[in-house]
Amino acid sequence: MKNYYDEHALEYINSTLSTDMSNVYTKFLPYLNKASSILDIGFGSGRDMLYFKSLGFDVYGIDFSIEMVISAKKLGLNNVEHISVCEMNYLHKFDAIWACASLLHLPSKDLLIALHKCKEGLKDDGVMYCSFKYGDKEEVINDRFFNFMNEDKFNNLIKEVGFNVV
Repeated sequence: MKNYYDEHALEYINSTLSTDMSNVYTKFLPYLNKASSILDIGFGSGRDMLYFKSLGFDVYGIDFSIEMVISAKKLGLNNVEHISVCEMNYLHKFDAIWACASLLHLPSKDLLIALHKCKEGLKDDGVMYCSFKYGDKEEVINDRFFNFMNEDKFNNLIKEVGFNVV
């Protein structure tokens, strides 16, 4: 999967950079205050980081694709790292985590590790947004791995990690 995003970076960036996410943002923003720090996991085109930065938030990002990191730096997003979510080691650093269509690329065993890492990275009253394709399967589509979630599968997973759904 890493190779997919490195090899198709420009195509992916061009297809997602201007996607309207306002409907999702309006559900996420009420949980933040003006001084919130946000970690964007799998930031891709940088679209969401740019938006949160424009609102004055302290924004950080990690991505598994070196091409996405290089592109983000060209956009002026300097707080970016080339690491996997399973490799991050933040402790109570962020008020919020934004994982829009990124964690869905992890197999279940890695997803559990990633969610524990996210929980560790959040401050005690932190909030996290993540999104998945709907269903109950894991499969490769067009050279990308996808982990589909339904309500039961997702609720069992986050319960095991200790998250609450809001």
